[in-house]
Amino acid sequence: MNQLFINTKITKGHIRKEIQGNFSEHLGRCIYGGVYVGENSDIPNVNGMRTDIVEALREVGLPVLRWPGGCFADEYHWKDGVGPKETRKKMVNTHWGGVTEDNSFGTHEFFELCRQIGCEAYITGNVGSGTVQEMNEWVEYMTFDGISPMANWRKENGREEAWKLDFFGIGNEPWGCGGNMTAEYYANEYRRYQTYVRQYRNDAKVKKIAAGPSSSDYHWTEVLMQSAGKMMDGLSLHHYTIPHDWNHKGSALKFNRDDYFCTLQNALFMDELIRRHGAIMDQYDPEKRVGLIVDEWGTWFDVEEGTNPGFLYQQNTMRDAMVAGLTLNIFNKHCDRVHMANIAQLINVLQALILTEGPRMLLTPTYFAFKLFKDHQENELLDSHLQAPDLDAEGYRIPALQESSSIAPDGTVHVTLVNPSPDQGQELDILTQGLSPRHVVGRMLTGNVDDHNTFDYPDAVEDQPFVSFTVKADGLTVSLPPCSIVHLAIK
Repeated sequence: MNQLFINTKITKGHIRKEIQGNFSEHLGRCIYGGVYVGENSDIPNVNGMRTDIVEALREVGLPVLRWPGGCFADEYHWKDGVGPKETRKKMVNTHWGGVTEDNSFGTHEFFELCRQIGCEAYITGNVGSGTVQEMNEWVEYMTFDGISPMANWRKENGREEAWKLDFFGIGNEPWGCGGNMTAEYYANEYRRYQTYVRQYRNDAKVKKIAAGPSSSDYHWTEVLMQSAGKMMDGLSLHHYTIPHDWNHKGSALKFNRDDYFCTLQNALFMDELIRRHGAIMDQYDPEKRVGLIVDEWGTWFDVEEGTNPGFLYQQNTMRDAMVAGLTLNIFNKHCDRVHMANIAQLINVLQALILTEGPRMLLTPTYFAFKLFKDHQENELLDSHLQAPDLDAEGYRIPALQESSSIAPDGTVHVTLVNPSPDQGQELDILTQGLSPRHVVGRMLTGNVDDHNTFDYPDAVEDQPFVSFTVKADGLTVSLPPCSIVHLAIK
């Protein structure tokens, strides 16, 4: 019998809500045709933001949203996206499809979206093609409440009070689309640019995020931490999950058993990445003040047939939900170092939580995976140990079960369990040291590995009550179906 030991009296770290953040880029139909339809749309909206999408994001507990990119951030000039919409400059989105960007969604619209959702704002500044002055003036425009050229301009554009800006990224992927820089060159640029990200508000510090490595580029982390670690609040990490290699990513819908297990093994690599980058960060920041910010992660498959290759539109199955569940548990387990994470992306792009087609909207299996994890936000990670074998997984090393456990301020213990096997259920004994369960509520997401929602059948996959457990004096026994994520709230 598999066993999970949870000591409810020993905590291992604080699970920040930002771990369950998201990413919205001017890419494909993420912004336009996704969250933003404009004030004159027939689709129900408030100030241009789709009402159904805002409600769904509030329901899932979206804590923080990153914008405007991504690669787009380093060709975005913020002044083109403020003021009367009819006079805003148009530009070509050279990174994503070569389409015309009309800048109708800019700084004011982004903060309005965050207000409606009730989430924090994470903005990425332009280092690749922008100037220090441009970045400095953007921060002044957003956060200064006194009299200044930028604050006055903001007021002229309809916003009297300064916004609360929670996080500011100094460029994006400078090792690639953000400028093709070396680590040493970017470290100096970071030091220079961050100097002018001023703290205009005493009541709300802007946390500065340095652009960190791609996957296993440990040299980048070493250079940045050594040169600029004391000048940052976070260092980003980007890692995408693909089945085999970048030239043969495969279909989001049509995959075999080998593709499935390969995808999960590559998702589990996130644990090694966090441990190894974290070990380097520990040398310069043993107190773990600087967060590892995994602000781009998720699956990346071939685009759906017949769609613009530059729009990165892919369907979303239970395989994606398994990747999300495994990854969110990893983040929870490393909450001492992982301070924020942002799955890519919010709507209609890569591993999206939501897909739209005109006025229609559907929630993906990934959305429901996030929903099952939201009760971990702002909890304390509990000391837990799982005894379970690996799966027989076509030669790939995949655990039969995976978990994370936390305790809420009211004493409720929350456990998220993932059974990644496509065809094998699992029995699990959970022993809760320090807690004799009196009341247990469970919810579950399960299905075949290729199950997904469509616009004709938008409710084929969704979370549901979970009752396959027996409560005992010292814990409970649980029966998990194949390909499932289960959340238990234990009191």
